[in-house]
Amino acid sequence: MKELIIDAQNKTPREVNQAIKKSAKDYEKIIINNPNAMHYVAAGLTDPVEVVIDGSAGYFAGTMIHGARIHIKGNSGWFPADNMTDGELIIDGSAGDGVGQGIYGGTVVVTRDTGSRTGEIMKNGTIIIGGNSGFMSGLFMMGGRIIVLGDMAEDAGESIIRGVIFVKGKIESLGKNAKVEEIDHEDKKELNELLPAYGFELTPDEYEKFKKIVPQSKRPFYGTDSEDG
Repeated sequence: MKELIIDAQNKTPREVNQAIKKSAKDYEKIIINNPNAMHYVAAGLTDPVEVVIDGSAGYFAGTMIHGARIHIKGNSGWFPADNMTDGELIIDGSAGDGVGQGIYGGTVVVTRDTGSRTGEIMKNGTIIIGGNSGFMSGLFMMGGRIIVLGDMAEDAGESIIRGVIFVKGKIESLGKNAKVEEIDHEDKKELNELLPAYGFELTPDEYEKFKKIVPQSKRPFYGTDSEDG
């Protein structure tokens, strides 16, 4: 495997991203040393290259990628994988608000906790959270799936339109248009096939703890009824 190491020390995000894009067609793996929680790292990358960020990343890591595989060996700030259309972003630690905001496809994995609004306005794809997820996760979710192995905070699935949120832990409260259902055999099979592929080894009893948040209606009404209708 052809590898390239880019030292991000004393470089701007623009300089680092230009170096990544210039090299992405010639190398299979690019390692970013000394990222120092840099914002916008690997933004807009459209080549199927593996990028390893050897440390923590700042805001909008891997934003608008298509086909790249990004591995952050640390924590991430707000909005990692924002508007991703295809590819993979794995975060070894925790992440801030808006993980996977607006994604159209691909997979986002956070091994620990996330902030609020995980999967906000996502259209498709998969988001896996190894720990807890903050309030209003799944806000205006339009498709895809979110899997939370820990707990979900207040207003889970707020204004969800389509898609599904699997939760193994507690749900503090549900948002508008969200309801909880028991998982079925196909759901369990889906989780059993997906989670071990990303290093989450659960016992059969743990799979039994999952429930799912789904929309009450695909055409919800959020206004206030009046005598005039």
